[in-house]
Formats: sequence, C-alpha cells, structure tokens
Amino acid sequence: MAPAHLPPASPRSTSLSPSPLSFVNPGPDSPWGTYISQVDRVIPYLGHLAKWAETLKRPKRALIVDIPIELDNGEVAHFEGYRVQHNLSRGPGKGGVRYHPDVTLEEVMALAAWMSIKNAAVNLPYGGAKGGIRVDPKKLSTKELERMTRRYTSEIGMIIGPQQDIPAPDVNTNPQIMAWMMDTYCMNTGSNATGVVTGKPVHLGGSLGRVKATGRGVFVTGREAARRLNLELDNARVAVQGFGNVGSAAAELFAQAGSRIVAAQDHTGTIVNERGFDMADLMAHVKATGGVGGFKGAESAGAEDFWDVKCDILIPAALEGQITAERARRITAKLVLEGANGPTVPVADDILAERGVLVVPDVICNAGGVTVSYFEWVQDFSSFFWTEDEINVRLDKIMIGALKKIWDTADRHRITLRTATFAVACERILTAREERGLYP
Repeated sequence: MAPAHLPPASPRSTSLSPSPLSFVNPGPDSPWGTYISQVDRVIPYLGHLAKWAETLKRPKRALIVDIPIELDNGEVAHFEGYRVQHNLSRGPGKGGVRYHPDVTLEEVMALAAWMSIKNAAVNLPYGGAKGGIRVDPKKLSTKELERMTRRYTSEIGMIIGPQQDIPAPDVNTNPQIMAWMMDTYCMNTGSNATGVVTGKPVHLGGSLGRVKATGRGVFVTGREAARRLNLELDNARVAVQGFGNVGSAAAELFAQAGSRIVAAQDHTGTIVNERGFDMADLMAHVKATGGVGGFKGAESAGAEDFWDVKCDILIPAALEGQITAERARRITAKLVLEGANGPTVPVADDILAERGVLVVPDVICNAGGVTVSYFEWVQDFSSFFWTEDEINVRLDKIMIGALKKIWDTADRHRITLRTATFAVACERILTAREERGLYP
C-alpha cells in the first residue's frame, strides 16, 4: 500500500511574541506595570543586548507559601507569604522582607525587579529578590510574630541561603526578625550560616552603620545632585514623607548640613514648620510616640497639603506610587530624592521632567542600605568586622562613583537619571545573561 501523502508542514515561525504573565494583571501605575514601563523606556539604549530584554520582564522564580501558626489564644491563623527571585545572573538574590496587610505577589515581584536594577546600578555582585507576608504585625504579639517569622523562613528555606538568596529588613521588619530568620535557617540546615540574612543585630554578625545606611545613601546622592544643580544645602528647605529609618536618618543628615526640615509626614499625621523643626525634639517625639503626629514644635496639616509645602528638596521615603500625576504638578521642589522604592508613577516622572524637576531615582538613591548589607555579608564570610567610620567611607565612595557613571550616561544620551540608571544596570545584567548563556 502506497504511503499516504501528507500536506507539507507549515514553516515554523522564527519569532514568537512572548505571552504576558498569567499570574499578574498589572495596571499602568501599579508596581509591576511601573517597572515594565521603566524597562521599555531603556530598551532603545541596550544595543545588541536588547534581544535579552524579555529576561528583565519575567521573574526567575516566584514562591507563594501558606504560613499557619497557633495564636496565643489557641486558634490557628493562616497568612500568605511570598519570596520572589527576579534575576540571579550576577549573583545570589538580595532583597528585603516586608510585613504589611497590603502586600501582594505583584508588589513583591516589582520590588524584586527593582533590587536587580539597584544592585547592578551600584555594581554589587547580587541579583534581585524580595519577600513579604500579608499581615498587620501590630496585631500580633511578640511570640506570635516570632512563630510566623520562623514558619515563613522554614517555608522559603529551600530557596534561600548565603550563596542563593539573602533576605534583609524592609517595611515593618527589623534586626530582631532577621535574628529569628537566621536562627531558624541555621537550625533547619544544621549550620551556623550567619550570612543567610543581613540587617542582623551587631552581636550576631550584623554590621555597624546598617540601620542608617539607606538614609545616608539618600543624603550622599542628594548632596552630589544638589552640587551639580548649584543648590546650596545650607538653609535649603526639605520635606520628608515617611519618617522611619530612611526618612529620619536622611532628615538628620540634611539638618546637620544646614538644611531646614520644613515638613514631615507619616502614618500618624502631617506636620509643617517653615522655620524648620528642632530635629532633636522631633526625634525624641517620634521615639516616644511612634510617629510625627502631634509634635508640638510644628503645625498639623492635612495629608494632601504635604504636597503643596514650599520646599527645595522633597524626599518620598514611604511606600510606592505616592507621586501621582496630580501631585507632580503641585510639587514645588527642585530636587526629588526617592528614599522609597517606586514612589513615582511613570506619567508623574514625565511631568516632573517637563517642569525641570530633577529626580534621583530609587534604584540609586536608596541603594545605601543594600550596599552596607553587602559589607555585612562580606564581613560575615571573613569573620572580620570594620568600624562604622570605615563603613561610611566605603559607602560614600561607592554611592558617589555609581552616581557619577549614571550622570555621565544621562548627559551622553540626554535622558533622565532614572532611564540612565536602568541603562547602566540593564547592560550589566544582560551582559551577564549573555555571557552565561542558556542552560541546557
């Protein structure tokens, strides 16, 4: 019997359009949508590396875990946890863990991606990662918080490690939580790997200078940017949104440089004083009450009034998505220093650029924290620790050098500092991706 004649095979397409991710549905101003927009803007400057750009738009690994714990009253509660590793081409993952009731997979993905960019921008040998738990930690007792932290660490334990992925503090997490994470990992693995997390207490292998490192980085990059703008820091008016470790540390350093901190906002309220706050009194008030609200050395203002305060420098150091298009039109500052991750939505970026407002983007401005985390990791491996002065000198040198390269790139291509930062960082990430090749 003669073989049946089959129709000729259709020529296989050599170009398949990548399908969108099925597990997120980002909006244009949502965290992942903002990040994708930022990547799209940098692709024209990547040259032959643009063929690898899709790598930047997909996380390498996203883990969702259930965290059941027994509460103090005997009930069992379940919490949703995440750990996302965005890119590991340049080294182990690095990024914080946040405890917040509004944490989502999309948010953690975006934060992990920004960590990839941030680590590459300052040329640290890390990839990007991030973690989080959907919880209001203020509603848990200390023992409940410990049980949740230890269970979360156990659930993500198969993908973290000193050479795999190194968590750190973020929103609502602190050195104590890092100590619990380290201890849990060490007990589960039978090791004493202090370098599995950074941001630990100093006597457990933590680094001096870590708590204020992010705020110091904001100040150092802000000082360099102000110098290039011919903006004198002495008597400059500074407004700070978010008065945690980052915002308060940056505010103190600017005040020491002669600037006036004229407005501050956090979850407890908004305060304004055109003459500038007495920083010692304000810090004492924050330590005693947990926030800036009710500070007697200032006037109380509405939350939206914060964006109308006359200032020279604005430091958004709270959560992402704070500078919207509408707020961007009202901002009076000449210089915006992004202490938070993703505080400016893309359309607001364009508005600020059109208005001549210089934005030092988060991926370089707040990289001081991860830089000192790198120092901590290195010190843990060597069991040799530096003084705080040595750490600050090393930090300042790295931050100033990184900003100079980014500024030169911005001037060469006539692009914003954000796009320039992405250009520098993405080139480094994708070069590593290309050189490593695809397995198998």
